[in-house]
Amino acid sequence: MSIQYEDPTLAGSYDVVGSFPKSFGYGAEEQDLEENCSTSADKPRILLMGLRRSGKSSIQKVVFHKMSPNETLFLESTNKIYKDDISSSSFVNFQIWDFPGQVDFLDPTFDSEMIFKGTGALIFVIDAQDDYVEALERLHLTVSRAYKVNPDINFEVFIHKVDGLSDDHKIETQRDIHQRANDELADANLEKLHLSLYLTSIYDHSIFEAFSKVVQKLLPQLPTLENLLNIFISHSGIEKAFLFDVVSKIYIATDSSPVDMQSYELCCDMIDVVIDVSCIYGLMQDGSGCAYDKESSAIIRLNNSTVLYLKEVTKFLALVCILREESFERKGLIEYNFHCFRKAIHEVFEVGNLPQGGRSSSNNLTGLTYAGAHNGSAV
Repeated sequence: MSIQYEDPTLAGSYDVVGSFPKSFGYGAEEQDLEENCSTSADKPRILLMGLRRSGKSSIQKVVFHKMSPNETLFLESTNKIYKDDISSSSFVNFQIWDFPGQVDFLDPTFDSEMIFKGTGALIFVIDAQDDYVEALERLHLTVSRAYKVNPDINFEVFIHKVDGLSDDHKIETQRDIHQRANDELADANLEKLHLSLYLTSIYDHSIFEAFSKVVQKLLPQLPTLENLLNIFISHSGIEKAFLFDVVSKIYIATDSSPVDMQSYELCCDMIDVVIDVSCIYGLMQDGSGCAYDKESSAIIRLNNSTVLYLKEVTKFLALVCILREESFERKGLIEYNFHCFRKAIHEVFEVGNLPQGGRSSSNNLTGLTYAGAHNGSAV
């Protein structure tokens, strides 16, 4: 079997757009892709694998190209390797390779060395509504082959299409797949190979949550970002904060407190609201302008004394916070601390773009002076 590759042309990539205008998208123009072909090879690579009709292409289109979940019903089966260059920021900067379900790893034309050597994460998609015995066999063959070539790959399993299952059935399916997959790995003496399992669906936020976890593992700056967020919320009286990639609604970092799915969904919906309103009222009459820029900010007060607070951090990133109404009375304090936080994030970008020998310790970035939430004094 000869392996075919397809690089997506961006014309028409955003025919089905949710809240975002066409300018809200990933990837460079075609000529830019040619100019950057040498750097593309250096980007982390995420592989989407699984059996036919398991939902791989739908995941990619919904998360990164804002396709409506209902529109994915009309997608054709992938019959070649589809390479998608995701270039939103220095943090979320990778390629996604969508593999057809009929790939034969035993075929001599399949170059495992080339495919797996530069891979950061391998996502194997299993259809939870189908008999997954064959999928588990393919999962074992795939990860064992990839692990031998590159043991540093993060192996992720999306137990997909769980929207049609009851909560008990979801838990039982996840437990069964986890048990069977790990038993097969143990039999093959691959106990060191770790599989991370996620329950996902394109009809809710679970697919964005799962992809967030996958992307975070590929970010060397993640500990620095989490530390900055912890400092920011502790000095500002904020309950929860997310650093979002605006286009995909993937959160690239959050503070160390546990992530509540309802809070994450609220923050995702807030981004949609801000972009929707900006597209309607923030653009010029001729349609020029940008729906998200350095002036973008929003405050939404809920009827349970909770405040949602959004501020632009960079061209691609937004900080979305959840806090109590009484904490928001110290808005000036929060604004000052946000200014310090934003400055530190820009330093992270600058450090990331420096040559290896010229990089300073990331710990120095947290030495900014924040104002304390309790007495207003600098700490």
